[in-house]
Amino acid sequence: MHYFLANGQELVIREPEPNDAAALLSYFQQAVQDSEFLMTTPDEARQHTLRTEQEFIRSFRTHPHNLYLVAWVQQQIVGTLSVTQGNRSKIEHTAEFGIAVIREYWNMGIGRRLMTQMFRWLTAHPQIKLLYCKVMAHNERAIHLYQSFGLIEEGRLSKFLRQPNGEYVDLLYFTKWLDNPTL
Repeated sequence: MHYFLANGQELVIREPEPNDAAALLSYFQQAVQDSEFLMTTPDEARQHTLRTEQEFIRSFRTHPHNLYLVAWVQQQIVGTLSVTQGNRSKIEHTAEFGIAVIREYWNMGIGRRLMTQMFRWLTAHPQIKLLYCKVMAHNERAIHLYQSFGLIEEGRLSKFLRQPNGEYVDLLYFTKWLDNPTL
């Protein structure tokens, strides 16, 4: 999908190809540097290699009920979104998603466009009934975005995450039923 940002730059959202691994690795290391809201620390991100990124891309391309999207602006990956379906029979009706955008491109609607693409993809995957994500309680922009797509806060794990500076942060779970659950 092609879009234009408010600054006139073209945004392209697509699934990654194996040869995107180097750009994806660079993006990932930048995204982790930019934001305290991701679950990976900068030190952990530095452990990733070109090979691990290639394997990551391959893992999504070979699973028909998982989705991985990359957002490109001017030959640079600026955002990603992943959807991973539950892999056991009791949870195969669920899917977890995660999203990130590098700081330079925050507040440009890229997250909203990635989520719109995700919901379009979900309509072709009716076996996924419950969508969920985890978010740090102080990530107000992400919470607002999720709520605007109809996700609701379902739970809170108090002081679940420990930031590199030693601060403990609550973790929230947001969910959305994609159809009415059969009870």
